[in-house]
Amino acid sequence: MLKLRNSREYYGWVAILLHWSMAVAILALFALGLWMVKLNYYDAWYNLAPDIHQGVGMILLAMLLLRLFWSWSNIKPNIAASAWETVAAIAAHRLLYLLMLMVMVSGYLIPTAEGEGFDMFGWLNVPALWHLSSTQAEWAGKIHRWSAWAMIGLAGLHTTAALKHHLINRDHTLMRMMGITQKEKQI
Repeated sequence: MLKLRNSREYYGWVAILLHWSMAVAILALFALGLWMVKLNYYDAWYNLAPDIHQGVGMILLAMLLLRLFWSWSNIKPNIAASAWETVAAIAAHRLLYLLMLMVMVSGYLIPTAEGEGFDMFGWLNVPALWHLSSTQAEWAGKIHRWSAWAMIGLAGLHTTAALKHHLINRDHTLMRMMGITQKEKQI
């Protein structure tokens, strides 16, 4: 039975829920971001799409901070891999966390660049912490775009590695992140 916290054999349900909900939301925001930058002023979604993008992005930032805390306060399941694959997996996970943070922080800086906060779904007003120059705001946009592309590329590599473990190595790496323990798989 799946437990709240991780063990050496499997991920707990909190880690699994955070992983999959963030993965789906990040992919959806990436697609929304690609689509919304092509909208013109007269499109019905011209104002709504960025509002959704920003609001979900702030929720993701809170989830990322929770995920980092949860990861640091839990043991990590053993990695079923060779030494070089283990090093690569750890490096890839750390880089994914860094890229997520870069995307979310730069995404926050874009709508707050002029020193004004923004409304998040009518729940709260996200305040601006700084006033950026036009050059700094432009750099925030570039960092947001390129770190998002890098994050999606690395997530694709991460997915490929998980599928390799499942289909070629036939180990339980992918199943653990889906909440299926080795014992349950044998039943």
